[in-house]
Amino acid sequence: MILMLAGTSDARELALRIQGAGYALLTTVVTESAAKSMTEAGIPVRVGRLNADEIAAVVTEQGFQAIVDASHPFAEEASRSALEGAAAAGVPYIRYERQSVEEPTHPLVTVVPDYASAAEEAAQRGGVVMLTTGSKTLQVFVERLRDVPGLTLIARMLPRRDNMEKCEQLGVEQKHIIAMQGPFSKELNSALYRQYGVTLMITKESGKVGSVDEKLEAALELGIPTILIARPKIDYGTVFSEFDAVLATLHTKIGEEII
Repeated sequence: MILMLAGTSDARELALRIQGAGYALLTTVVTESAAKSMTEAGIPVRVGRLNADEIAAVVTEQGFQAIVDASHPFAEEASRSALEGAAAAGVPYIRYERQSVEEPTHPLVTVVPDYASAAEEAAQRGGVVMLTTGSKTLQVFVERLRDVPGLTLIARMLPRRDNMEKCEQLGVEQKHIIAMQGPFSKELNSALYRQYGVTLMITKESGKVGSVDEKLEAALELGIPTILIARPKIDYGTVFSEFDAVLATLHTKIGEEII
């Protein structure tokens, strides 16, 4: 039996592949919407964050034989917890991470190491800034940019109640919120940039499945400078970007028996 950290569309596809190969598994997700997506696909799921100790306990108590970490490339805390939990429980840890896009060398693209650096770079540039990094780190940008003269922050995020409540708490006006469910095509990205008069776009290097290419291509075609936040640097050990490699490793480490 396999414990799998999931929540993204490609993680769901990997879970289906693992089930199809004859392995029993339980996926863990953070949101109810992600849980619904798993349930609709016939994938067992539990909702809620787990720290390293909780992961180790669940693995030991329920007899999981391996952990597959297919969480989002920027879910740094979740991955570290999975790594530590697997080590404590003495089971193999396998990381699946969607393939990274080739780091752009375009003169309009500035790569930074973290959210704080992105906020600082935006503060120096000003203008109309579209933030496409979600709600989790919104506070980092609002606190740094709210008092910058002539700067308008447009926050694009999922249309969830907790996200709207966070915007209200941080003082982000409704007219500066884009609450939409992706994926976003290049054409839709272009339309949004034009509609809001964007002069700077901020995104994170989530990979092709995360529609980073579409965001970048649209911005660059319109001549809009972009700040790209690089992925966290984590020593995963065993890490793959292909489903077949994950399945082959499971076969090697725990066998192919139906469990």
